[in-house]
Formats: sequence, structure tokens, C-alpha cells
Amino acid sequence: MSDPNINNPVPALSPNAAYQLANVTKTDSQFGSLTPRWLPRFLDWKALETGIYRVNKVQEGETPLDALCRSVVDTGEVPEGFIDYETNPREYRLNSISTVINVDTRIADLYSSPYNQVEEQIRLAVESLKERQESQLVNSDDYGLLKNAADSQRIKPINGSPTPDDFDELISKVWKEPSFFLAHPRAIAAFGRECTRRGVPPATLSFYGSNFLTWRGIPIIPSDKLLVDGHKIPKGKNGKTNILLIRTGELKRGVLGLHQDNLPGGTSRGLAVRFMGVDKQGIASYFLSVYCSLAILADDAVAVLENVDVGNYYNYEK
Repeated sequence: MSDPNINNPVPALSPNAAYQLANVTKTDSQFGSLTPRWLPRFLDWKALETGIYRVNKVQEGETPLDALCRSVVDTGEVPEGFIDYETNPREYRLNSISTVINVDTRIADLYSSPYNQVEEQIRLAVESLKERQESQLVNSDDYGLLKNAADSQRIKPINGSPTPDDFDELISKVWKEPSFFLAHPRAIAAFGRECTRRGVPPATLSFYGSNFLTWRGIPIIPSDKLLVDGHKIPKGKNGKTNILLIRTGELKRGVLGLHQDNLPGGTSRGLAVRFMGVDKQGIASYFLSVYCSLAILADDAVAVLENVDVGNYYNYEK
């Protein structure tokens, strides 16, 4: 006998109808392209009062003032001289990254529960500006790490892929208290494969609640701002990128992040949010700016491993 309920199902409230009365739990706006932005966290930062940072340097070469080592009975002449300086030191000027956010006040009034529309727009704009800031710290023609590293501090990988030997060469370039490597996640994966192949898996360290691979005790920090063939997200498995080794800190004559201090409307380091007013159509405008730069205090504070191949894979024997 056939089941009568098959052709005549029991009437019940449908999910689509019930949904109309449900109190839906919502998240705030999810921004998929945001990253942890580790580079600004690992840099030392200096607040400026005038937006200009001058790097005074001693003229390099033979030390002009020699110290005379002698016994107490030696009557030789004490050498005389002075320490000379570069007469045209480099000055770093803060650059601004800005945008304007427009919000219809009527929309903000009607649809600001549970999330304030103005606050959400500003929050997302700030996140976008900070993503751009990290990109500029790496890629800016004016002050970025890649473009301003000294020629003497640039090396090529031995075999194309990033190997432990290449990382050791970087350390030989930044041997005075190196702080961290900076690399695209694909480059870190390629380095990991080379270490696995050699049987020397990198150790890990924990910073800011996250684990990072290390080499010789130096953390390897991921950043997608070191592009692979010009892309944050490579289109294929192959590609070329760069890897940096950085020493940070003013006292260590390393790399120093610069930002403006005491900004009107300042909300965080170098960031200002200013209300511009409401026009006749009821559109409220907000001006957002991040002021930043980056100074390399000594040539040996940064080294670059150039044209690193991230597409080499191995079939490991079981």
C-alpha cells in the first residue's frame, strides 16, 4: 500500500515564511582583502613635529681620527684631527595617503542599527588606508624598502629558489643585530620546501599571539606587499619575488618608521579623521589621511634577495 503522506504532505510553516519573523544575528562588514599588516607592527616608529627627518652621517672611509695606543712612558705625539660629516644629508618628508568618505545622512539615520553606518564606512576606509600604507613602506619610489636598499646590499639566489644558503647570505649583509626577514607567503612556502628537502625544518617563534617560522633565530614575517610578478595573489604556481632582511631601531642605526605627531582629529599613529560638513543634499563628508615615511639610517640595515623563484616543488621520497 502506498503512503498517503507522499502525495499529501502535512501542512507546515515554511522556512522562507519563518525567516521573515526571525531576529537574524549579523556580523559587521567583512573585508576579505585585509591582512595582518605585520610590517608596521615590527618596525620602530618615531613621532615627528615638523614632518621632516634628517639623517646626518659621518663621511665614510678611513677613520680620520686615529687613536694612539702607547705605553705611559712613550712620548710620541698625539694625533690630531676631527670627524667630518656629509654636507648634504638626506631629509625624509612625510607623505600622505588620503581619501574622502561620503555618507547620505538619511541612510545613516534610518539604517544605523545594529551597526552605525558612518562608523562602519570610516572603519573600512581606515583599514584600506593602512593596507596602502604598508604597501608604500615596501614599494614607494621615494622611501620604500625595495627601491631604497643600497646596491651593495642586493644579492641573487644561488639556484633560483630561496634556500637556507641564501638566507645566510642575507644575514652576512645585515649581521649587526638583524630583526626580521620579510617575504611574501608564497616565498616563505618555497623556503620551507627547500628546508624540508635538506632535512632542516625551521623552528617557530610566537609574536603577537601568532607563530612565525624562523631562520637562525630570526623570524620570517609574511607580507603580500612583496609582490609576486606584480601581484599580491599570484595567478599560477610560478613567479618571482623579493625577500628582505631588516634591522630596525634608531639606536641600532636601522630602519625607522616615521609619522606625524599631535594631528588635529588624530585617532591613531599618523592617522587623522576630519568631518568636512554636510552639503545641501544631506551628504556628510569625512577626510581621512595617514602621514608616514620610512628612513634607512645605514646601508647595512636592509638587504634584498632579488628575483626569488617561488614555483619549485619536489616529490619527496616516502
